[in-house]
Amino acid sequence: MPLVTTQRTGLVEQVIAQMRSLVSAGEWPLGERIPTETELVTALGVGRNTVREAVRALAHAGLLEVRQGDGTFVRATNELSGAVRRLCGSELRRILEVRRALEVEAARLAAAARTEDDLAELDTLLTARDEAVERLDRGTVVSADTRFHLRLVAASHNPLLVGLYEGISEAVQSSVATTFDPGSVTQVSHTALLEAVRSGEAELAAAEAGGFLDELLDAIEVQPEKPESPTE
Repeated sequence: MPLVTTQRTGLVEQVIAQMRSLVSAGEWPLGERIPTETELVTALGVGRNTVREAVRALAHAGLLEVRQGDGTFVRATNELSGAVRRLCGSELRRILEVRRALEVEAARLAAAARTEDDLAELDTLLTARDEAVERLDRGTVVSADTRFHLRLVAASHNPLLVGLYEGISEAVQSSVATTFDPGSVTQVSHTALLEAVRSGEAELAAAEAGGFLDELLDAIEVQPEKPESPTE
């Protein structure tokens, strides 16, 4: 998806739209640096101020991150994910709490709404995840586990819930990667969760979905807040 010269009306909006499309389509990969300001000015045929305003708007939306002296990097692929990252930052507890809120209800709904196709795909993803766990294949574990949770939420067949969860998928993947522990990950199984969904046991599915996340939350040490410095 190459950059094209913009029209002379609504330049900033057009630049924002083009840059957002490049990010969401993966042309500018997550975590990678985007073209320099000079390169963008040349490719878009606009002035530096227009480019700067567009970058500033996308940074405010959470899609881009400007690092002084290093460049501008892709932080998220959509505004919802950007908002989650902006609000939660890298704080694992907050991300896991959001995951729990969405995944518990998704599991409850999936137990009633799942189809045979849903179950077949979930079986495939869970098998891939568990085999990767046995091999201690970190990259595949993270990828397969994330896709398993995304697919389970999709099995709820609630479009709004699915959209919300897809919007935080990057934060979900980040939390999966952070909590992957080769020494203990074999103790975390999603088999009971999938079986509860398969058998249509909604409350059991919800309990299983929340259970392993509760364990992760309990394992996170809660840091006490630092007292405010006395006002001089």
